[in-house]
Amino acid sequence: MQIILLERVAGLGNLGDVVTVKNGYARNFLIPTAKAKRATEANLKEFEARRAELEAKQAAILADAKERQAKLEGKTVTIAQKAGVDGRLFGSVTNADIAEAVKATGVEVAKANVRLPEGPLKAVGEYEVEIALHADAVAKIVVAVVAATE
Repeated sequence: MQIILLERVAGLGNLGDVVTVKNGYARNFLIPTAKAKRATEANLKEFEARRAELEAKQAAILADAKERQAKLEGKTVTIAQKAGVDGRLFGSVTNADIAEAVKATGVEVAKANVRLPEGPLKAVGEYEVEIALHADAVAKIVVAVVAATE
């Protein structure tokens, strides 16, 4: 299916690009989340009429993401979890836990923004974690998982 991108989508293209994607990806994700529209003549004309407005909106979103990235870059977030004597956690630290800990520092982050390539953290220690605030703004933070004292 041919679509017009209404914002930058990582791995796909930039604002205004007309790209071909699988039908399900377009119908189930890109179009419902307002990241794209079908590439019809009417939609192309409407997009060209609104291009400046959409570019300004995307620039504002990117500026906000860059500002939050600057606040987060290099920070250390500490999360306390119950752990055994060998340092393994009872349970794990997930992206939701990390997002909640980052929110406590005053920076708004969604759990979907937290990237854990090796999955949830299951042991005590320090881990470098990426937070993708925007396709062009990725902050690296350190998550220190410590054993909870009761």
